[in-house]
Amino acid sequence: CFNSGSSWDKCDFETSLCKALTEFSLQPGWIRRNGQSGMGPPYSDHKGNESGYFLSLSSEMQSSSASLRTNVFLPTDEEHLCQIRFHYWVSQMSGTLIVGLQKHSEDTVTNIWQVSGELQNQWNVNTITINSTEKYEV
Repeated sequence: CFNSGSSWDKCDFETSLCKALTEFSLQPGWIRRNGQSGMGPPYSDHKGNESGYFLSLSSEMQSSSASLRTNVFLPTDEEHLCQIRFHYWVSQMSGTLIVGLQKHSEDTVTNIWQVSGELQNQWNVNTITINSTEKYEV
């Protein structure tokens, strides 16, 4: 997405969180780990790399929710579209993964995409296109 001059940002969690996700945004329940952590599946990242890092919910969070919030993105227009492409893993135990949009003039988060545990125990990929005439967070 377009934020402060960078046209796009690749985020792979190999060394830290990416520019779009600040350390502050790593809410309780989320951990950065890899497939060798001994925490159960997934045992590799979406490329099949066992030492590749990804974000995961800790096992203590099975019965509650945890959120991630991006930095502020600038308004979109015909020149600056926002596409967020992400890989995700939904296990049999997990509930629902939801992507929400919060525009700066609104107090509420609007759900723009979600998936539940029907595609189980495999990496999937999705791309979301966002249009907003004002600053927003995802």
